[in-house]
Order: sequence, then structure tokens, then C-alpha cells
Amino acid sequence: MGGFNTSFGDGFLLVGFSDWPQLELTLFVFISIFYSLTLFGNTTIIALSRLDVQLHTPMYFFLCHLSFLDLTYTTSSVPQLLINLHGLDHTISYGGCVAQLFFWLGLGSTESVLLVVMAFDRYAAVCRPLQYTAIMHPRLCQAWALVSWAGGFANSLVQTGLMMAMPLCSHRLNHFFCEMPVFLKLACDDTKGTEAKMFVARVVIMIVPVALILGSYVHIARAVLKVSHSYSDSEGKFVALFYTIVTPMLNPLIYTLRNKDMKGALRKVLGRGRDSE
Repeated sequence: MGGFNTSFGDGFLLVGFSDWPQLELTLFVFISIFYSLTLFGNTTIIALSRLDVQLHTPMYFFLCHLSFLDLTYTTSSVPQLLINLHGLDHTISYGGCVAQLFFWLGLGSTESVLLVVMAFDRYAAVCRPLQYTAIMHPRLCQAWALVSWAGGFANSLVQTGLMMAMPLCSHRLNHFFCEMPVFLKLACDDTKGTEAKMFVARVVIMIVPVALILGSYVHIARAVLKVSHSYSDSEGKFVALFYTIVTPMLNPLIYTLRNKDMKGALRKVLGRGRDSE
């Protein structure tokens, strides 16, 4: 970690949304509600998938992993944000910032790989129904889940290591959590080499999975999705707020809670609870 011009005892100041103090209370309430819904929705999916034997299938096996990822992904940044918004403390230690970056990148990268596996599962179910049980047998599902986690955190280790190697000229992070683009703006030296390495890491963990997902859904739905992004620092905070809080909250609704099997499992569990009373 040569060249880093701060000691481990020094931390970072998270600017967060302090530029809009009039919004902090509203954001605190809004984010607290969304975070609670995220915890409830994803925990419900995990519990139902474990309790109902009919949901012990490859699709729900991977959805359990996705729900757990959403829980931990959101928890890696939202509690710190709520503390920041409440005005109790706007600082984070160097070690805490590195840990937050590592887990946030690792969980996000794991989700990218896992979505590819889930897309292949749907492709096999729709396009290879007769061979589906042979293709998606339990051991292969477990192996793919393990590969998703290992690949995601290996990618995170590379990017976090690149951040730790950069000499930084400021402790002031213009964000509500520790994110790589913010560190690049604090670097004292030219970051072109670091950015090139990060680009390769992101292509491997993001672009390739997106290409594979689109390829599988072309076979299923013949749909093409194009996403463009260009935003300022201020807009970036709100975009990060969306994919950190809103997306994990919506995933349970998108993937499972509207599903007939999941609704049936929920009714069974609730009915069992009423019977026990």
C-alpha cells in the first residue's frame, strides 16, 4: 500500500446529502421505510423458499441467493447513510471504508454473475424443458452459486486493492458511502493506469454477464435492452441511492412475490400460523 499519504488512524468525511440539509429528514424517513421493506420482502422470500418443499427447485434456490445478496448489499451502505442523515456522525474510519467498498463491490459483482446463472436457468426451462432436470441438477446449481460468490469477491479484491494502492490527497468523500469513482477523484497521481485496470475488471464482471443475459433472453423473448448513463456528481448520488435501496426492495416483487407458487407458499405458512393459534 505504498504511497498512501494517510495513516490508518485517519478516516474519511462522508459529505452525503449535507448540501441539501432541507432534504435530510425526508430522505431519512423515505430510506428507512424502503430499507425496512427490503429487509421484510427478501427475508420473506428466503423463509418461504426454505419452508415450502414445493419451492425446493433450481429457480427458487437461485432466488434465495439473490434475496440474500440484496439484503447484504443494501445493509453494506444504508445503515451508514442513515447515521449520516441523522447527523450523528459524518465520518468513517479508513478500515471501515475499505471494508464497505470491498463488500459493496463483492456483493454487486456476485449479483451480476448470479443473474447470468438465473438467465441460463430460465433458458433451460423454456428452451430445453425435456433436459431441464438433467441440466439443472442440485450439485451443478450449488457449484454455480459458489462460482458466482467466488467470482464476485475475486473481482472486488482486485478493485479494492487498486484503490488501496492509490495515493489520496483528501479525506473528503463527496458521497454517502465509499464508492470507487469517488476515490479516483481524490487521487494525487494520474489514474489512467488504474482506471484501465478497473475497466477490464468491470468488463469481466458486468459487460460479459450483461451480454450473456441478453443472449439468453433473445432466445426466450427476443428483446434487446440498451442502457445509457451520464450524470453529474449530484445526480450520481441519487442514482446510487436508487440502485442501493430501491432495486433491492423491488426485486422480491419482480421475481417472486407476484409468483403463483410463492403466493401459495405464503398462504400455507399464514394458514399454518392461524391453525396453531
